[in-house]
Amino acid sequence: MENENVILKDAQKAREGAIVKTSVIGITANIFLVAFKAAVGLISNSIAIILDAVNNLSDALSSVVTIIGTKLASRRPDKKHPLGHGRIEYLAAMIVSAIVLYAGVTSLVESIKKIITPETADYSVWSLIIIGSAVAVKLILGRYVKSVGKKVNSASLVASGSDALFDAIISLSVLLSAAIYLIWGVSLEAYVGVIISAFIIKAGVEMLLETFDDILGRRADRDFVEEIKRTVCEDEAVTGAFDLFLHNYGPDRYVGSVHVEVPDTMSADDIDRMERRIAENVFAKHGVIMAGIGIYSVNTKDDEVSEMRGKIIRIVNSHDGVIQIHGFYADLEKKTVNLDVILDFELPNREATFDHIKKEVEAAYPDFTVNMTMDIDI
Repeated sequence: MENENVILKDAQKAREGAIVKTSVIGITANIFLVAFKAAVGLISNSIAIILDAVNNLSDALSSVVTIIGTKLASRRPDKKHPLGHGRIEYLAAMIVSAIVLYAGVTSLVESIKKIITPETADYSVWSLIIIGSAVAVKLILGRYVKSVGKKVNSASLVASGSDALFDAIISLSVLLSAAIYLIWGVSLEAYVGVIISAFIIKAGVEMLLETFDDILGRRADRDFVEEIKRTVCEDEAVTGAFDLFLHNYGPDRYVGSVHVEVPDTMSADDIDRMERRIAENVFAKHGVIMAGIGIYSVNTKDDEVSEMRGKIIRIVNSHDGVIQIHGFYADLEKKTVNLDVILDFELPNREATFDHIKKEVEAAYPDFTVNMTMDIDI
């Protein structure tokens, strides 16, 4: 396990380095764009160009927050935070969202003022060249930042990259409004500013909602879950893996638990060795700490139980909305049957469907006590 810990720490350091490097590149590019656009906007008296510069400034501040958040999130676990500080990245993303929202609202207010009290812009060839160059820079920067963000699983970088690509479209709209003014003499400055503000606010709200999902706890990626289950089922003693819970403590930082089905002939020693093998393999392949591995015992000693199992599975699966059945175990001496049933969240009334299924199973085996649990589709 020590080697795996070293590998995981090296991977986290490499991820942190990539995020910081990409953020610094973003800050540098945006600061240059802010300086040029602000100068052009003030000289040409263009509110749209000035607001575009403000948007680039918010991007630079967002990158600064991303760096700070990443550095704080990488701090070692301590007594107060034994599972580390990874969730600070989500708080950093929330601050970034607030910066974007503030920039959008401020831009909207200024644009409305310009509509009420219009001022004529004075464009030059150089101003148009600078705006056109900014479009190219933002396109390149956006593609680069977004690709790195996806590679290192950084929501902040992905959001920054998407925002940069969107900024290219905004700058293009400013360039278009300038061309319309030069050709036809129609000033769309303030109105373009309103449109830009609306898009900035929309981006801020979407980023904020994404962050809320991370803090509340979202459903784990299905492919990632299936990969972990396959790793668990690679163990020769396991016949099935169910109830995989993944608790997120920051990007790529998971603590998990799972139930496995094993034959009822296994001893405590066999189960102990199996659990250790599973925990080591899951950590080595996926970097997930398995805090708990529960056991579902599978009947293997009685043909009557196998027949009962098949009949009950057919009864349960005959109902719409049933996703999975697991944890089946029948005790013929005590006359008890245990099983878990997962129902789709989209069912109009999950409780009523569950009660109906249980009554059908009880009717098929009236001499047995049916202990049926409605499990969660996680």
